[in-house]
Amino acid sequence: METRPDSRVGDEVVRAVNGLTARWAATAHDGTVLSATGVWPLLAFLTDGAAGPARAELAGALGVPAGQAAVAARELLAGLASVSGLEAALGLWTHHGLALREEWRAGLPAGTHGVFGDDLVTAQERLDGWAAERTGGLVERMPVTLTREARMVLAAALTLRTNWRQPFTELPLRPAAGPWQGRTLRGLHRRSVRPDRVGVAGTPDGFVTALTVPGDHGIDVHLVLGEERMTPGQVLAAGVGVVERGLPLTGGGGLPHGHVGPGLHVEQQPAAEPEPRTLDVTTVSYEVRADHDLLARPALFGLTTAADTRAGHFPGVSPHPLAVGEARQSAVARFGALGFRAAAVTAVMPAPAGGVPSYRYETTVVRAAFDRPFGFLATHRESRLVLMAGWVTDPAPYPAPGFGPAGR
Repeated sequence: METRPDSRVGDEVVRAVNGLTARWAATAHDGTVLSATGVWPLLAFLTDGAAGPARAELAGALGVPAGQAAVAARELLAGLASVSGLEAALGLWTHHGLALREEWRAGLPAGTHGVFGDDLVTAQERLDGWAAERTGGLVERMPVTLTREARMVLAAALTLRTNWRQPFTELPLRPAAGPWQGRTLRGLHRRSVRPDRVGVAGTPDGFVTALTVPGDHGIDVHLVLGEERMTPGQVLAAGVGVVERGLPLTGGGGLPHGHVGPGLHVEQQPAAEPEPRTLDVTTVSYEVRADHDLLARPALFGLTTAADTRAGHFPGVSPHPLAVGEARQSAVARFGALGFRAAAVTAVMPAPAGGVPSYRYETTVVRAAFDRPFGFLATHRESRLVLMAGWVTDPAPYPAPGFGPAGR
């Protein structure tokens, strides 16, 4: 059972979260990994306790009415918790001197609230330990650091583990052109009889090639390669459109011979036995890490007014005036021969306001090569919710001591 029917994330929430993913990914310009799914419930619970312009801006970033934000956040967290291979957690810590509105605190998942005092070293160790424990050590510490002014930390942790249905074979890869030319990379290769796992889509910015790599637990990872002139943001935004099936994709089974898309060729190859059209994939093993300051793009997350410390914006959270002092995310993703591992911890910290065989046949091979910078999106197959997104610029070298073939 991949998802319990009573915990399914509704289409409206999926569209809202994926919309934030697309807008955030559109700002990508270098190697990165991000999770709007890890940010969205925090913004939703803040919206529930906000007032005035801050409430309206947060709701606009969420894509759902402010009055429905807390319900939608609980729906999302329950849906994530029901997926095998995916772990999601919410944590709230408040200074012992901060009073909370009971109706707001009661709207959070049970068992999420803790208290810290003036011993900030001990409190920070507890928060860092929570982040490491909830992500299996992939994210070692909380992305925010407690200060004397800190009165509250609201955090979310998301951890994803999936193993490929069909593993890759690890081989050295030496790209003949592009930014990785001259390097010997930890290449991954596999051949299958599912040519429609790859396809081509046209966008106003150019064509993209999208490959689906199915994992267990109902998790897929999509690799997306655009034309060389396209920006990372344009390629990732197109990838979200492909995942949501709003961007038409022509599958590899119906493509003509020749160069049919970025990194994608359809050609005749000799074969020892009669074979159907096959898919031949070459990509790279990688690990991507990124730290994001959400307040660097406050409008994207609806935090412009909420970060103004000259006034309080969350009367529904506490009778004490509060503004958002920090909002950050730390994320990591690993793609290897056997599977995919990823995690993100997001924290918002409100502060007080102020050999040569014999060949007799030919077969058609759809050959996809991701041998220059490309994007990836990890998704929940059933709901098409994007859990993690990122851009690969620095793949693993071959060999790479300490980076196992399973992507562990």
